[in-house]
Amino acid sequence: METTIDRSNPNRIIEVLAAFLKLGLTSFGGPIAHLGYFREEFVVRRKWVKDEAFADIVALCQFLPGPASSQVGFVLGVSRGGGLLGGIAAWTAFTLPSAILLLAFAFGAANFSGPMGQGIIHGLKLVAVAVVAQALWGMARTLTPDRTRIGIALAAVAGAVFLDTAVGQLGAIAGGAVLGTLFCRDTNAPPGHHLDFQVRRRSAAAALALFAILFLVPPFMHGMGNHALRLFEAFYRSGALVFGGGHVVLPLLETAVVGPGWVSHEAFLAGYGAAQAVPGPLFTFAAYLGAVAVPEPNGVTGATIALIALSLPGLLLVYGTLPFWDGLRRRPTAQAAMKGTNAAVVGILAAAFYSPVWTSAVLMPLDFFLALAGFLLLIVWKTPPWAVVLALAAVGAISAI
Repeated sequence: METTIDRSNPNRIIEVLAAFLKLGLTSFGGPIAHLGYFREEFVVRRKWVKDEAFADIVALCQFLPGPASSQVGFVLGVSRGGGLLGGIAAWTAFTLPSAILLLAFAFGAANFSGPMGQGIIHGLKLVAVAVVAQALWGMARTLTPDRTRIGIALAAVAGAVFLDTAVGQLGAIAGGAVLGTLFCRDTNAPPGHHLDFQVRRRSAAAALALFAILFLVPPFMHGMGNHALRLFEAFYRSGALVFGGGHVVLPLLETAVVGPGWVSHEAFLAGYGAAQAVPGPLFTFAAYLGAVAVPEPNGVTGATIALIALSLPGLLLVYGTLPFWDGLRRRPTAQAAMKGTNAAVVGILAAAFYSPVWTSAVLMPLDFFLALAGFLLLIVWKTPPWAVVLALAAVGAISAI
């Protein structure tokens, strides 16, 4: 992909900000829908890139951990804006609208203490059941299409269930990569076109080094007693391990914030349900979690730390990989490892669907009916997620009266 950008021209940055702010305000439907919005806006309408280049950008972002739609937007911003500043502008404009909405929900969540408020919260938890079931259904069909990858997914379920910690999830991902390398090889190199993002290798190497430092150093600093550092480390680690899309972050964040008691199960699932009703990337759920977490820092400060920490590893990795991707994507070993990793994340999401999503929300036959109805509305009738959120929250409020 060719870039003929005047790096000193701020008009390109303003153009990137305006384009992605529009999408940040209107892009409902989750990561897959976001890619459709991006293609329509930047390939068809604005003609920033060609279809072939767009497909290769999507492949890169699916290959790496992190929020795929936000990473695609970041790469498009780098390309159009002529460098890192363009990528930051794209990510900021696409992310802020939903982050602000979820921060507002976090501040208002304390008002949901009466019977009607609790009914709304329970309705949002049922939304989480329907949405995670939809994500699990779609990902299983795409990422585990054969017996080998189904077996890898089942092994990941076992690892996530019987070793219910971050170590179990990391082991499942690493094990999936190893099994994929051994059993999912395909000797045909993936088709594609030459990509040139004009990112210097030195800058890319610095981004990769920073990713590694932030991943390896903070865990050894827990003894300092700084909760802001622990909050950053927990969200950064989760963001560094999210393969397969935004919904896979659910089990990682549940382990990171519910496990140590920073956020309750009820508040976690209510926020996750509310996140389905806002446009933009699902990773802005982190803003809600950082705002409601205890002890301090929380509120706006906690939301900022959590949101940046969750998104940063994926952005560092994609920026650091841009100059090397053209050669790496053609290697059968890398493709096989990714197939195994993707199958493993299906298993991790399946384990999270059972606990805490299902066990915390489905408490009676009516709950099962409402969750099933929400799932069918999403899968069969293609109802927008925000409409399902409003419907189940309203039913929850009415049933609590």
